[in-house]
Amino acid sequence: MMEEIAISTHTKAEFIDITDLVQRAVETSKLANGLCFIYCPHTTAGLTINENADPAVARDILTALSTIAPQNRGWTHSEGNAPAHIKASLIGNSLLVAFENGKLCLGTWQGIFLCEFDGPRRRKIWLKIT
Repeated sequence: MMEEIAISTHTKAEFIDITDLVQRAVETSKLANGLCFIYCPHTTAGLTINENADPAVARDILTALSTIAPQNRGWTHSEGNAPAHIKASLIGNSLLVAFENGKLCLGTWQGIFLCEFDGPRRRKIWLKIT
């Protein structure tokens, strides 16, 4: 069974920590051990695992991505959101996280983030827990 998480983003570009939402879905599954496949079905948003203790890390990643794909570069994509597509492709759209004893197997400082590059929007994340 596929589970869906709905998330509202608030700015043009941001990282939203969804670790707790994914953890709750794992707990609801009633499975003790397994894998959680996390998928973002959007072309201008992505998913990543990185440090969630210091918000400066997410800001630094966003700054680096904006250097790689700046807004005003003469992109040919007519909708004006070419940088968002490029950033989403660089970050990726899926993750696979193991869980044991009902808890996600993440490092001490790791969190799972929805990466918004074309907000604000209403996003959805699909989870397959097996």
